[in-house]
Amino acid sequence: MTGGSLQLTGLTRVHHAGQPPALDDFSLDVPAGSCVAVLGPSGSGKSTVLRLTAGLDEPTAGTVRVDGVDLAGVVPERRGMAMVFQRPLLFPHLTVRDNVAFADRVRGVPRKVARQRAEDFLELVQLGGYGGRPVRALSGGQEQRVALARALAAEPRVLLLDEAFSALDAALREEMHQLLADLRMRLDPTILLVTHDHAEADALADTVAVLDAGRLRQQGQMRSLYARPASLVVSRLLGGRTEVRGVVRDGRHESPLGALDLPEQVPDGPAVLVVRHEAVRVTGSADPAADVVGTVVRARRRGLRALVTVEVVGAGGEATVEAELEPGSDAPTGRPVGLRLPVEARWVVPVEGAAGEPARPPAGASGMRRDRSG
Repeated sequence: MTGGSLQLTGLTRVHHAGQPPALDDFSLDVPAGSCVAVLGPSGSGKSTVLRLTAGLDEPTAGTVRVDGVDLAGVVPERRGMAMVFQRPLLFPHLTVRDNVAFADRVRGVPRKVARQRAEDFLELVQLGGYGGRPVRALSGGQEQRVALARALAAEPRVLLLDEAFSALDAALREEMHQLLADLRMRLDPTILLVTHDHAEADALADTVAVLDAGRLRQQGQMRSLYARPASLVVSRLLGGRTEVRGVVRDGRHESPLGALDLPEQVPDGPAVLVVRHEAVRVTGSADPAADVVGTVVRARRRGLRALVTVEVVGAGGEATVEAELEPGSDAPTGRPVGLRLPVEARWVVPVEGAAGEPARPPAGASGMRRDRSG
């Protein structure tokens, strides 16, 4: 099985006249054998991307091509695609084997051959020996493996995953992520997936397209998006927690945190400093290498680690910085601490997000007075 290349160009979908488009001039290339994630919150247009790609809806404008062939007017079953949904949608009256064999049977493949191929695909998803079972006897994770095997048995040019693992618990999601990675090594499929979980997009995809309010906000490798978000919209969707308003002058961001050097030259003017909480190091308040000194105003446990909110009082006002402590470390509320903000982890974005909305600080961002009770 070898995947094909997918090209989405200028896709627009207006559900009802007079309403904003659910998808607005969306373009995306998914190279053959790659996995690309479309990441966004509920209502951002993610599922619309998949429905237009699969032919379940028609675009108001734009094209869908596989290996350069325009699929306009091609019905879903002839597009060479298969989709796995959040719910497995298995046929309850069929065995596991016959669920997987369904696509072959529809194509006219003899029952014996279709069932043997189904067993092969069940082996691929680590369900060898389950073929004769009724689907009602399966766990949720097993049902999703069967749904994946059924999709792969159709030998699609493009595999579409619509929040396929979001209903599973954390351990099962991780198992499915590893399974998909193994399948990619064996089968080299082309995968377009949509998810609201940036950790899942990071785990599965080669590149990520961030979608919000029907518009593509930024695309690239997840590490690049984490470190260099194009806007507050992107930073927030990727779990960014620190936003410090200030002004850029001569390569430095000036704010209540002081004048901090930036890793790259950017235009002077108002800007918001964003720093990933994972990159901030909490040290002693007397640390000479600390970039700023502040007071812990909140601490939340996250397994072996803790996330702390540090309030800094400086020239021109106050700011807050979120930081993740090292495993086993503790920083109780009220403790003065130093913060090291690595230069390479600093980045600035426009005061307004990509959609032009005001820079609304999220909970834990700068400019918001903290409850010192912890």
